[in-house]
Amino acid sequence: MAVDPRLALAAEPRVQRFGLTERRLHTIHATALSVLLVSGFALYLPFLAQIVSDRPLVKAIHLVAAVGWLAGLALVAVLGDRAALRATRRDIERFDTDDVLFMRRRRRGTAGRFNGGQKAHAILEAGLSMLFVVSGTLLWLGERNTDLRLPGTLALHDAATLLLAVLVVGHIIKATSTPGSLEGIRRGTVTSRYAAEHHEKWRPSPPASPAALAFTRAPLVMAAVVLAAAVATVTLLV
Repeated sequence: MAVDPRLALAAEPRVQRFGLTERRLHTIHATALSVLLVSGFALYLPFLAQIVSDRPLVKAIHLVAAVGWLAGLALVAVLGDRAALRATRRDIERFDTDDVLFMRRRRRGTAGRFNGGQKAHAILEAGLSMLFVVSGTLLWLGERNTDLRLPGTLALHDAATLLLAVLVVGHIIKATSTPGSLEGIRRGTVTSRYAAEHHEKWRPSPPASPAALAFTRAPLVMAAVVLAAAVATVTLLV
C-alpha cells in the first residue's frame, strides 16, 4: 500500500530553526518591504504612475508603510526574545571558509544555521535598509525644506530600490524551489533530514513547547497594538 508523501513528511522528526520573535520580525519586514516596493515602483515607473493616478495617496501609503516598518521592527526587537535575535545576528555575521566556498558554488551542505548565501543576503538587506532610512528621510525633509534637498539622494533611493527588488525576487525563487525551507519561516521548524542535508554543521534544538510559544506571544500582541496606533497616527498626520 502506497504511503501518502504528505503524511510521511508530517511524520518526520522536526528541529527548531526560528523562534516566534524571529518569524514575526521576518513577517513585518517582508510585508512592509512588499508595500514599499509596490508603492515605490508606482511612483518611479511612468506606466505604473499612469495606472495609479492618485500620486499623493501612493506617497502617503509609502510613508505609512515606512513608519510602520521601522516601528514594527523596533517593537519586536524590544518586546520579543532579544537573546534569540542576538544569536541570529551572531550567526549571520560570522563568515567562515565553508561560507566562502558556498558562495563560490564549490561546496554544499557544510553550513551552520545559515549558509553563505543567506548570510550575504541578510547583510545586504540590512545595508540597503539603512540607505532607505537615510535617503527616504532626506527626501521627506527636502519636500518641506528645499535647503535639505541634497543632490543624488533620489538616485541613491532609486538604485537601492532596484537592487532590493532583485534580492527579493532571488530570495523568493530560492526559498520556493528548495523543498522544506519555507516551513522554517512559516512554522519555525524543519525536518531533521533537511537540517542534515543543507546545514551539516548546525546543531539544532528540539521544537519549543506550546507553553513557551504562548508565553512569548503576549508581548508581540502588545507590539501589534502599539504599531497599529502608530500607523493610524501617521496616517492622520499625512
